[in-house]
Amino acid sequence: MNQDSSPSDGGHRCGFAAIVGRPNVGKSTLLNALLRRKISIVSHKPQTTRHRILGILTQPQAQIIFVDTPGLHAGARRAMNRHMNRAALTSLQDADVNLFVVEALRWTDADQRVLDELVRIGRPIILVLSKVDKVTPRARLLPFIEEMSRRAHFVEVIPVSARRHSNLDTLAPLIARYLPESPPHFPPEQHTDRSDEFQAAEIVREKLTLRLHQELPYGITVGIERFEEEEGRLYINAVIWVERSGQKAIVIGQGGEQLKETGRAARLEMSERFKRPVHLELWVKVKENWSDSEKALRQLGYEE
Repeated sequence: MNQDSSPSDGGHRCGFAAIVGRPNVGKSTLLNALLRRKISIVSHKPQTTRHRILGILTQPQAQIIFVDTPGLHAGARRAMNRHMNRAALTSLQDADVNLFVVEALRWTDADQRVLDELVRIGRPIILVLSKVDKVTPRARLLPFIEEMSRRAHFVEVIPVSARRHSNLDTLAPLIARYLPESPPHFPPEQHTDRSDEFQAAEIVREKLTLRLHQELPYGITVGIERFEEEEGRLYINAVIWVERSGQKAIVIGQGGEQLKETGRAARLEMSERFKRPVHLELWVKVKENWSDSEKALRQLGYEE
């Protein structure tokens, strides 16, 4: 649904499209669906995405460099929360176009805070209404779209369902129209800017996040200490960092069962991702209050 005069079609286009929205609105799920491969880890817990992650979609006439961002949230008092807000704000400031992801028929104060920031920055905004497969009849979307159009100027409004891959083939060409004419920035076979080591660490963290409950996942991070291939097999040593000794006991579990199951699930996904057998070893270590220390965040790989 176009609400603006579209840029003229021309030569090959390439640029950055930031995926932004409140925490847990489905940004990473949308990115993975657009690229038809898993680039960002996903869980039902807010703030799963902590880093600025690029997902690269190469098509004949355009290369869209999606930027998956942490959710913007208020009350960023801890160092980790401040880091995530900085990563998100930098991404939408640097983007050629911003995809504002909003859950269909749901509007919150957190959504409004994100929209205020987008309007302040002044880049073109495409409103992406997510989870529309849950809306029946579809005509219920129209009043919501009209309400949204009164809140801000959107160059496009498009309803999608990442789960059912509905309207995603329409979204990519719309985005490309707002990118500058440029040759590709990345080779066509490259799908992300993140290293295999980073992806391995994120896989371990995802499996932990899916298994653990309440606040514990927010006090956990993962570092890779060994990532080597020998005779066709990957040897990966990962350290799970927690903030307190009590958390360490929870991550390990009774008789080590929690850690074993985490390792088993992570190893299976790594073997599929890296297309070779994986030998994975996990350790759990304590770094007191690492998530509220700028120095510790840098040591653990959280870039500015």
